[in-house]
Amino acid sequence: MRVGFISDIHGNLFALEAVLADLEQRNVDRIICLGDICFGPQAHECLARVKGLGCPVVLGNWDSWSIDGFPPRDDPIGMMLYEIGEWWAELLDEDDRAFVRTFVPTLDVPLDDGTAMYCFHGSPRSFSDWIFATTPDDELERMLDGADAQILVGGHTHLQLVRRFGPAVFINPGSVGQPFAQWWPKTIRVAPWGEYHRRELGPPRDRPPPRAVRRAGPPALLPRERHAARPVVGRLVEPLLGQN
Repeated sequence: MRVGFISDIHGNLFALEAVLADLEQRNVDRIICLGDICFGPQAHECLARVKGLGCPVVLGNWDSWSIDGFPPRDDPIGMMLYEIGEWWAELLDEDDRAFVRTFVPTLDVPLDDGTAMYCFHGSPRSFSDWIFATTPDDELERMLDGADAQILVGGHTHLQLVRRFGPAVFINPGSVGQPFAQWWPKTIRVAPWGEYHRRELGPPRDRPPPRAVRRAGPPALLPRERHAARPVVGRLVEPLLGQN
């Protein structure tokens, strides 16, 4: 069985279409979405596109916040992001919200060969947990407590990762719509491609690396964002457009 994992689309339909087109060429048997379709300029369109796929969707933090409200603002960056997120959330219609409410916190996926696969957004414990290559094993053990599947799959970090954890393998497919080419403590940089992961399950088992496909990136979205009602969005995109 070939399974395609997509995550963190963040309202970027250009990237989603590029990734889905590439997945179609890979002849996957099913697609699983690991959440965070919301928080982006084309969230409505992306929700409709994923709904049309008929695939299971795990609830991401921005999905949840976009329909149930945002957490308290605790720093200037958070204030800016939540202000943008609130504006984008207001653009969702009732059908969008109803679809998001069908997303599940975690997903058990039994496979034909008896292998167990367990999917989530950040971790089984919280959709806001971060799992990196450098996360200490004892911390990871607390996040994954009770998850005894052989294959663990999560998103949230926007960074592709394949990592061993005891007898299990943890996979992060990266981000479709907002992949990070550089991460803190350096300045965060968004890469000009869309990411996903295809996994071959059952014999014979290949181990294809995570995929990245070229797509229309931020420049294609900037004119759309320029007309946003929120002033903070305008402050972000005007320098990129070269406007005064």
